[in-house]
Amino acid sequence: MSKTLASFFGLLAFLLGATVGAQVKADSDFRVTLLGTGTPIPDADRFGPSTLVEAGNQRLLFDAGRGATIRLRQINPTQNTIMSKINALFLTHYHSDHTLGIPDLWLTGWLNNSRKEPFRLIGPVGARSLMTGLEAAYALDIKIRLEDEKLLPEGIATVVEEFEKDGVVYERDDVKVIAFTVDHGAAIKPAVGYRIEYKGRAVVISGDTRYDQNVIKYGAGVDLLIHEVCAARPELLSSNPYMRRVMDHHTNPREAGQVFSLTKPKLAVYSHLVFLGSDKIPRATVDDIVAGTRETYSGPLEVGEDLMSFEIGDIITVRQRNP
Repeated sequence: MSKTLASFFGLLAFLLGATVGAQVKADSDFRVTLLGTGTPIPDADRFGPSTLVEAGNQRLLFDAGRGATIRLRQINPTQNTIMSKINALFLTHYHSDHTLGIPDLWLTGWLNNSRKEPFRLIGPVGARSLMTGLEAAYALDIKIRLEDEKLLPEGIATVVEEFEKDGVVYERDDVKVIAFTVDHGAAIKPAVGYRIEYKGRAVVISGDTRYDQNVIKYGAGVDLLIHEVCAARPELLSSNPYMRRVMDHHTNPREAGQVFSLTKPKLAVYSHLVFLGSDKIPRATVDDIVAGTRETYSGPLEVGEDLMSFEIGDIITVRQRNP
């Protein structure tokens, strides 16, 4: 082998070793996975809003949109599914796209006696009413499975915790979850975001919101700030009152960029991407979102996709997975 070729392979080995070393350094027991980054509109590439946070021995789910259980199955395809090991499900608000996956998570996680403890739901006022309705809707299914499959009743039981004000709503094994009110519109109340703290690191999930000072307050200096975003072409907003109303309930890219600039997270991430359009006016695109954000923010940014994950350590490692 020539000296030139040997030097090339030596340099390649060094670079590969450095890359692996960086990833090993970033490995931690604090991980966030975007299960669904979409909207109420069915989309095979972007399922309904849902985010999994794994911190130490805690597995916490924030919202359960359409297809959340499918994404959980994809990241853990074994029979002992992760869906039965969720310690708590937290809800940001009661729009259907954030709650459609609840009965699937609750009922399917019970099959084969995989879940042996009550299903725990935490949310602002309204969570108890929602779960009571689901229990009534699926009462016959539950009755049949208790008799026919001999499933354990404790696995289908529910524990619901509601809160009315900002503050700590969950604390266990070094994990603390803080809820804070956000502004999703005058009629869309309650609506909250969450801050998850673990061993000196923090993640904030904005929930659905307009530009809001509470997101800035709780998101200041976090490792990961996951924020919703809504984008539309100007001609659509000026000609379509319905789309204008939808836009008014969300944060546009320029505004989200301002949030990121003020909070200075280690990494800013978009999830729950709302691309507005019509038959006559094309939908906004990821490029439109990035361009709008860059008008007000120049820091690290990821446009989330389903199954994208983030390992939070001294550095944040982003891993992409094709659904």
